[in-house]
Amino acid sequence: MKITFNKFKELEGIELYEILKLRSEVFVVEQECCYNDVDGLDIEAIHMRIISDGTLVAYLRIIPIHPTYNALSLGRVITSMEHRQEGLGKVLLKNAVEYIVTELKEDVITISAQFRLVKFYSEFGFKEQGEIYLEDGIDHIKMIFTKQK
Repeated sequence: MKITFNKFKELEGIELYEILKLRSEVFVVEQECCYNDVDGLDIEAIHMRIISDGTLVAYLRIIPIHPTYNALSLGRVITSMEHRQEGLGKVLLKNAVEYIVTELKEDVITISAQFRLVKFYSEFGFKEQGEIYLEDGIDHIKMIFTKQK
């Protein structure tokens, strides 16, 4: 298993294709969300990938502090359907939080979490903020991680 963190311009064409393909398979097809996945934020994001045997199996993007979010945020957190029982979501989040805190020197991380995953994100120190809201037809809630000092 290989974990990578890449800026957009560092990604090869095939790597970007694999990311967009996985996001489409999970969010658009499996979760039946009709939304603009290519939203312009990928260009400024850091793309975290978990690759196993040459195949992209899990992914998330880290959005630097941006006016839309007013803080650094995580998004597009996914594991391929074939690899969901392998604990890769936990590997993904643990490594992303560690990278953000140690490499990017950020103490606060926000996420627009699917409400059904609140317990999962809570395991990594994320806390619910505000009310449940509908995003792309799915219940979400804002969650915030703050590094303990």
